Amino acid sequence: MKCLYKQWKCRYIVPMQKIILQVNDLESSQRLDKYVADKHSDISRSYIQKLAKDGYVKVNGDTAKASFLIREGDEISLVIKEKNIDIKPKDIPLNVIFENEDILIINKPANLVVHQGAHGAHAEDSLVNALLYYLKDNLSSINGVKRPGIIHRLDKDTSGLLLIAKNNEAHAYLADLFMNKQIKKEYIALVKGRLEHFKGIIKAPIGRDSNDRKKMGIVSENAGKMAETHYEIADQFNDSTLVKVNLITGRTHQIRVHFASIGHPVIGDGTYGDKSINKKYKNEYGLNRQFLHAKKLTFRMPGNKKETAFEADLSKDLNKVIKELARL
Repeated sequence: MKCLYKQWKCRYIVPMQKIILQVNDLESSQRLDKYVADKHSDISRSYIQKLAKDGYVKVNGDTAKASFLIREGDEISLVIKEKNIDIKPKDIPLNVIFENEDILIINKPANLVVHQGAHGAHAEDSLVNALLYYLKDNLSSINGVKRPGIIHRLDKDTSGLLLIAKNNEAHAYLADLFMNKQIKKEYIALVKGRLEHFKGIIKAPIGRDSNDRKKMGIVSENAGKMAETHYEIADQFNDSTLVKVNLITGRTHQIRVHFASIGHPVIGDGTYGDKSINKKYKNEYGLNRQFLHAKKLTFRMPGNKKETAFEADLSKDLNKVIKELARL
């Protein structure tokens, strides 16, 4: 990936990108466009339909319509050609937890989107803009021009640890660890109500909400992917519980969807949360976003393969809420 700086602007000339998907037995009988959109949340269903119309989507080597019903064993391939994208490096302060020649680990603040939206949506205040300023060309190119160096993501209003790859070798290694569940991810969340059990496991498939593609939900096994969340109570208050959460899988909005599904949504969550308790915590404790923080990452480092743990303390806004709750 080459970046040519001219008046602090990067222009990447994007080649065609080929995506190949294999359908398993739980995914049969879906429309092709819906299946691909669910697999790749940053590719819209309408864009997939356009690709299919132009002959860029194939099933088992033959061009296919967007309405094609997929079957177990089908191999789906699609070619995406993105337009040239202008990305401006921007001097956005980064809270660097660790850095070496392979990786960068930051403590991402809330209200910072990780990368620009798909297919033209623009955001000059994204983490990618900050990374281009801070690291210049020292970012992996595996995930393309919109997401250089990005291996995993955090929601805009979730704070905490984010792992960045500075070269393609490190990116491939770490992506493999994520895929094989060899990176331990620990979060801190404040959820509505008092949980009954000290420890618990939430295991349920997550997929796109059939009525709102921007939302996720608990779905049938053939309509989504199985997700597993482990939790342990860290503290309890009058109307809320502070939990330590370990993600076994990494589905979109997993913690938020899983806790909402058992009647204990994350406090401050405007999408899956409870409006009345969100309003209370905003008015009484100044909480203006979801109480969710990626606290700890543990994995074997690229290079020496030594298992290492990194931690990030709660941000000031979340600490303030806990301190005031503890006084009650």
